[in-house]
Amino acid sequence: MHMQYDIAVINELIRSRRSVFPDQFEQGKYIPDEIIKEILTNATWAPNHGRNEPWFFNVFTGEGLQVLADFQSNLYKAEAGDNYSEATFKKLQQQPLKASHIIAIGMKRGANKRIPEIEDIEAVACAVQNMYLTVSAYGLGSYWTTGGITYKASAKEFFELGEEDKLLGFFYIGYVAVPSAKSTRISIEEKTKWII
Repeated sequence: MHMQYDIAVINELIRSRRSVFPDQFEQGKYIPDEIIKEILTNATWAPNHGRNEPWFFNVFTGEGLQVLADFQSNLYKAEAGDNYSEATFKKLQQQPLKASHIIAIGMKRGANKRIPEIEDIEAVACAVQNMYLTVSAYGLGSYWTTGGITYKASAKEFFELGEEDKLLGFFYIGYVAVPSAKSTRISIEEKTKWII
C-alpha cells in the first residue's frame, strides 16, 4: 500500500492534541495573523453536507480582545439576575486578555435548509477539530470553551448571527508557556462493536 502521507506523523499529531487553557498561555505574545488565516483556511476544509459551509468566524486580537471582554462580561451582568457571580464577571473580563487570538465560532444556516440543523452544527464541530489539529501542528495551544454567553440568544447579533444561527463557543489560541499533561483514552475495544 502506498502511503501519500507519513501516517506515523499524522497519528502522533491527532493523539497529542490537547486543550491548552488561557492561564497556560504566554501572555502578551501575539501569533502572526498569517498563521491564524492558515488555521481558519484549514477549518473551511471540514466535511459538510451539501457544501453548506455553515461556519462563520469572528476573530478578536489586539484591542479586539478587550472589546470581546467588555461585551461578554456586561451581557452576563445584565442578564444573570439572582445567579450573578462577581467571580464569573471578573473571569469573563480577564480571560480574553490572556489569549493571542480568540475566534468566536458561529454556525450560520446554509442556503440548503433541507439539510438538518444538526448536520450544520456537526460540520462546524469538524471545522473546529481542523483548527485544533492545525494549532497543534504549529506548536501552539488552543481551547474551545462553550461557557459564558455562548448559548444566549441576545449575544447573536454582536457576532452577526441571525435567529436561525447559533453561537457555538470561543476558540482561544496562544503560545504555550505551560504544556498540558499527557492524556489517555478508553480502549477502542470498549467503545467499538464489530458486526462481521
